[in-house]
Amino acid sequence: MHRIFNPGIAPPVQTSEPAWWFAFVGNQLLVRQEETIGHVPYLISLEEIGLTPVRTQFLGTLDDQPCYSAELPKDTLLPDGMSLCGLRELYGILDEDLFMLSGRAIQIVEWDRTHLYCGHCATPMTQLPHERAKRCPSCGLVNYPRLSPAIIVLVSRGEELLLARAHRFPPGMYSILAGFVEPGESLEETVVREVREEVGIEITDIRYFGSQPWPFPNSLMIGFTATYADGDITIEPQELVDAGWFHKHNLPKLPPPLSIARKLIDWFIATH
Repeated sequence: MHRIFNPGIAPPVQTSEPAWWFAFVGNQLLVRQEETIGHVPYLISLEEIGLTPVRTQFLGTLDDQPCYSAELPKDTLLPDGMSLCGLRELYGILDEDLFMLSGRAIQIVEWDRTHLYCGHCATPMTQLPHERAKRCPSCGLVNYPRLSPAIIVLVSRGEELLLARAHRFPPGMYSILAGFVEPGESLEETVVREVREEVGIEITDIRYFGSQPWPFPNSLMIGFTATYADGDITIEPQELVDAGWFHKHNLPKLPPPLSIARKLIDWFIATH
């Protein structure tokens, strides 16, 4: 059963109860890892384990327990038994709720760190008390945490689905197509363009499936399904190593279950 997360801006007045601390050095999360399980620090403050954060942000509550993000200095000496791990390494090792909160936390840490000064007039920014935003007291510019929308689409042809291998994928792994939304595009236009650019085919019957925050580094993945319409696969070599049609009963190595890519693939297998 998933725990309930309620986002928040203003931290509790009383800070005497333990909280989840999503503390980062650069883009690596502080965890205690035991075999195949990762543990996020659950403390009243990071000072309990000898750490002093550069900046912190209140995230909200997880089953009424406070949650904070924290930026640690780059020369941080790690407490005994703790290590730093990138979020990709922790995929499937952290509890799902904590992994998703880690993704939220790293984006807020990065926004907090990179928006100390106004991008227009260089004045130090002021944190707004009741929304996740910073305002320039000089020129009034307001900055919110950045999100980069991206589409991901499962293209089917009967009982086959289109899978591709990108250069960055682990050995043997295939997934469905994805790409970032460009200025002036609708999501549906992005789906058509990305499929056409990456594999050279035309699609139809585009339908919304669902969405997933994806903190690598700050994406919102919007999932779609579509049906093959016309054309032969011709891959874009700068984007892909290989692509092809795979029958639902004969699939290669796939992305992990937590990803929206895998949720789309599992849905296709179950419904076709």
